[in-house]
Amino acid sequence: MTWTVDAQLALTATQAVEALQSGRLKAADYVATLLARAAALAHLNALTTLDLDGALAAARHIDALSAQARARLPLAGLPIVVKDNINTAGLQTSAGTPALAGFVPATNAPSLQRLLDAGAIVLGKANMHELAFGITSTNFAAHAGPVRNPYDPSLMPGGSSGGTAVAIAARIVPAGLGTDTGGSTRIPAALTGTAGLRPSVGNGGAERRYHDPDAVVPISHTRDTVGPMARSVADLALLDGVISGDGTLPTLAPDQLRIGLPEPLWDGLEAQVEGVARAALRKLEAAGVMFVPLALSELEHLNGMVGGPIAIHEARDDVLAWLVANHAPVQTVAGIAARIASPDVRAIYDEVLADALGSHYPAALNYWRPRFQRYMAAAFAHAQLDALLFPTTRLTAVPIDDLQGSSTVSIDGGPPIDTMEAFLRNTDPASTSGIPGLSLPAGISANGLPVGLELDGPLGSDRRLLAIGIVFERILGALPAPVL
Repeated sequence: MTWTVDAQLALTATQAVEALQSGRLKAADYVATLLARAAALAHLNALTTLDLDGALAAARHIDALSAQARARLPLAGLPIVVKDNINTAGLQTSAGTPALAGFVPATNAPSLQRLLDAGAIVLGKANMHELAFGITSTNFAAHAGPVRNPYDPSLMPGGSSGGTAVAIAARIVPAGLGTDTGGSTRIPAALTGTAGLRPSVGNGGAERRYHDPDAVVPISHTRDTVGPMARSVADLALLDGVISGDGTLPTLAPDQLRIGLPEPLWDGLEAQVEGVARAALRKLEAAGVMFVPLALSELEHLNGMVGGPIAIHEARDDVLAWLVANHAPVQTVAGIAARIASPDVRAIYDEVLADALGSHYPAALNYWRPRFQRYMAAAFAHAQLDALLFPTTRLTAVPIDDLQGSSTVSIDGGPPIDTMEAFLRNTDPASTSGIPGLSLPAGISANGLPVGLELDGPLGSDRRLLAIGIVFERILGALPAPVL
């Protein structure tokens, strides 16, 4: 079979693996096509590093395997990108910050290593919001710069995993890895028409689905997690199954699903977002999904008592631990902070260094978070819910702010709102309570921009949540690719 460039670019991760395993598509040809695509779309600034020689060598290795050997690799020849804060042996891991530019770790993060052991190929490292402390991916570092949304390059793609999302949406790769502390896989997925998973984290210990100790430039060891990103939920399920070792996926029908609609997360939406989300609800309801309105009147208060104190307090010790464990070129958090390029991140690190919220940390960790976790678990149990559903973000992508990074936004002409707070409002509760969250495309707004829907599930329900997402994406359909 002769594959056209367009046919190769259109492949989802699942489709690509099937073609590569069968030998109908040569991995070297596919990788060469995607490397050329990356070069042609360099203006989107999705990648900080492109591994041309390494990716082609890995592809030729896959092609040289017997058909039986390829069939034993669940990701044989699948090209991916990896967010620039995830340790990648032999490639820069800079977290988008000047003090770490050019730093190369000795080993791969465990989650990445599992993908490589399954036959995946790293095409390059993905750009990001500096040090992952933001939701726009407007990076001021000279070696990184702002990531641009492929649906409109004047707009931001969301963050902090913006480069991974853009590379996937722009058909540079079919899948990749991001990280998520407050919404960093799900926000860019929503704003670029792709899918992103935040796996279960719980309290950050035994309940954690992915374990990557000292292998990701951190914010918070009890909130951070690696998360797969792709163009379909089926692709997320493929990657999650490899990383977690859990390949089971229930088969569900729409009329089996009972889904909660949390009222606080449906309030105050941009009209275009609400229009797309409500239209999606009507399609899902017509297919048999049952929706249950939920007041969840304490959700925003409980979330607010937990999120900031934990992230700001834990960042200082956790970043230091990563620097020391990885023999980084800078060995102090102050050394990192002194060279931060992005104004918004510099302001946050002033709080980190001062431990500005340290006095609130013990209560946030030991009282408010357990209370919030019990509150969310009770909401699922009492209403007998499979998941919660709501728009991933309150508004569509906004213009890149080249002067201030993260500043303020307005929803339909309303008063200014802090950009980070506006985009984090709906994604942060899953992060704070440690439950899994999944963003999938809902549709395209009247101004031609993607809108995402988020599904949150009970702690540990990751595979069932992905199965629900697969049901929903079959009903809602895929989004058109950006015109580039």
